[in-house]
Amino acid sequence: ISGEHLRICPQGYTCCTSEMEENFANKSRSEFEAMMKEAGRSVQTTLTAQHRSFDSYFQDLLNKSEKALYDAFPSMYGELYTQNMKVFKDLYSELRRYYRGSNINLEEALNEFWTRLLERLFKLMNPQYHITDEYLDCMVKHAEQHKPFGEVPRDLKVKATRAFIAARSYAQGFLVGSDVVKKVSQVSLSHECTRAIMKLMYCPHCRGMSSVKPCNNYCLNVVKGCLANQADLNTEWKYLMDSLVVVADRIDGPYNVDTVIGSIHMRIAEAISNLQENKDSITAKVFQGCGNPKISTKGSSSEDKKRRGKVALEAKSSAQALEMLVLDAKGNLTALKTYWITLPGSLCSKKVMASSAADDKCWNGMTKGSYLPEVMGDGLANQINNPEVEVDITKPDMTIRQQIMQLKIMTNRLGNANIGNDVDFQDASDDMSGSGSGDSCPDDVCGKRLSKSPSTRQPETHAIPKQSGHGISGASSRSLPSAFLLLLSVASIAAQHLWR
Repeated sequence: ISGEHLRICPQGYTCCTSEMEENFANKSRSEFEAMMKEAGRSVQTTLTAQHRSFDSYFQDLLNKSEKALYDAFPSMYGELYTQNMKVFKDLYSELRRYYRGSNINLEEALNEFWTRLLERLFKLMNPQYHITDEYLDCMVKHAEQHKPFGEVPRDLKVKATRAFIAARSYAQGFLVGSDVVKKVSQVSLSHECTRAIMKLMYCPHCRGMSSVKPCNNYCLNVVKGCLANQADLNTEWKYLMDSLVVVADRIDGPYNVDTVIGSIHMRIAEAISNLQENKDSITAKVFQGCGNPKISTKGSSSEDKKRRGKVALEAKSSAQALEMLVLDAKGNLTALKTYWITLPGSLCSKKVMASSAADDKCWNGMTKGSYLPEVMGDGLANQINNPEVEVDITKPDMTIRQQIMQLKIMTNRLGNANIGNDVDFQDASDDMSGSGSGDSCPDDVCGKRLSKSPSTRQPETHAIPKQSGHGISGASSRSLPSAFLLLLSVASIAAQHLWR
């Protein structure tokens, strides 16, 4: 029949009614969006699998260290351990909460552990004295110069903070990447794009050419026009993939989590042994600085008598497992670097089944023949002269722009982790999803956990997606200050450059 009634396909002779054309348009839209989601799911699967592998490895490392402590310490230290079990449990609990992203200052948590342990052990090792809380406060103030635990607290703080900062940023980087792909893959097609996809995929059917494949360059122009905003993710996406590779090298190198996390129990044992061996001299120094405490009326019992024989402590290395995890991750991250700009080509070759570029017997949008227009570049700015899709380059998609900012924030966080700087992760579930896994805490409580010491640098704060699958809110009230600070710092650097 004559095709004057067609609104999308060429108006020559056709076998499609208006209703058929409309049905084909809806079908092509849903099919293309399904292709996008399927391609995105493949990337999400890769990233979440990498997160799951590392997370499982790291949690297992921490669990084994804690179990080794619980198994060995009762026979090593007797009451020194049994009466202070909660101190050790609280430490591992805080370490896990920090790793999961809770708003905890890690240095402060470690300092608190050593302070509590010293207070408890000092009382146990001096049971003949009545030691008040005020006296313990004085003792703690003198502890820094006496170094009752030797160099272990300082050494562990440096190594553990770097390892934990790198580990949690690394784990969260995979989740952020997966969440960005998920959100971007759900962005709906514009009206102009729906028309272009219909013309590409189903107009040949209306011309009686259902077996003719679209020309490859024609398909590329359509898909590049439709995914122009998505291609603009490319730069920040590559930065994120590169940053994850760099931090992976840190985790398996200078900040080796296998060595540091797997030996926490050994370092604690070393510190306690140091305190016991130097008990007399440390006690004398405390008495000299804080005065002699009153003799206790309850009598005394020597803790030394209750101490059992030493048990050999060891950290079972899983360095090979870590090395394999890192190698696998680096291979996947490198493969995903160009995902957004290779997506149009991938969709055209695998999903739309476009013909080869040199084929002159393909569907060119009007008839069977060669396709002459040049292929557009990637990204929104390059679509100004796209012959197949009308793209308003002055109106970027805001959902995608928000995800670009999330990539920048995560890359900045990984950059900090690479040099050992801490960044606070705030629970973003309050902003959008309304649900959480229970790792978060109210601001008035979390705020008290931040460092009280003026010498401890206040970490930066960013929002992260939930591990349960609830993603970042691009419009998150907490992420916007981070974005503002990021832009402010860039402006500051630029101003300094111009001043020079």
